[in-house]
Amino acid sequence: MPIQYARSLTSHSRSARSDQHLGLALAFVAGAANAGAFLAVKLYTSHMTGIVSSLADDIALGEFGLALGAIGAIVSFLSGAIVSTVMINFARRHALRSRYALPLLLEALLFLLFGLLGATLSTLKGLFVPVTVMLLCFTMGLQNAVITKLSGSVIRTTHLTGVITDLGIELGKLFYWNRGRLVEEGRVVADRTRLTTLALLCLFFLIGGVLGALGFKHIGYLTTLPLAGILMLLSAIPVLDDMRLG
Repeated sequence: MPIQYARSLTSHSRSARSDQHLGLALAFVAGAANAGAFLAVKLYTSHMTGIVSSLADDIALGEFGLALGAIGAIVSFLSGAIVSTVMINFARRHALRSRYALPLLLEALLFLLFGLLGATLSTLKGLFVPVTVMLLCFTMGLQNAVITKLSGSVIRTTHLTGVITDLGIELGKLFYWNRGRLVEEGRVVADRTRLTTLALLCLFFLIGGVLGALGFKHIGYLTTLPLAGILMLLSAIPVLDDMRLG
């Protein structure tokens, strides 16, 4: 990966192109982590809607042990988003080039930890759930906050509900028949660039999911090591720039 291109992906100076390319890379990572980790921990670790729904069901059914586990997963995801936001704002206040790279580097280190020690961590409990679940939910919270902040809430990568909804909206505009002679302001026109980005996000998430599931099926926790490598490639250059500049 050319250094200047890698630098542009997580640079504080953003463009629509860099947002799109970073979003696709992170969608791939999230898809792999979600689908693969489900085989390891039996939980889609970025699916907060489902976890909150299961929390409601567990409370209603009196399954308070399971409810505490759901709360632990939610708190972990929330903590990841909080930490990511604190890191980004701290770096921004100190004029660091790596404001968006630092949370991704932390995510890479956590994936590295998960890959190397996942079997051991799965036996440890914290916040009523295995530490492996906490780690994965935390990393997804980290990642989702990063891409949300840098793209101005335009791109999301750890879940697809909003992405597919937006894709449907743009397809609805694309298929709409503008009858008669309408002035430009009255025409319904799809944003084809956004349509392409949304479709690619879904595709990259799916490809990541397939590869992540195959990886966990055949090599287990070590599957997250390549994901850690991708995140390090995305985040290392701005961090090194800041270190070089003191």
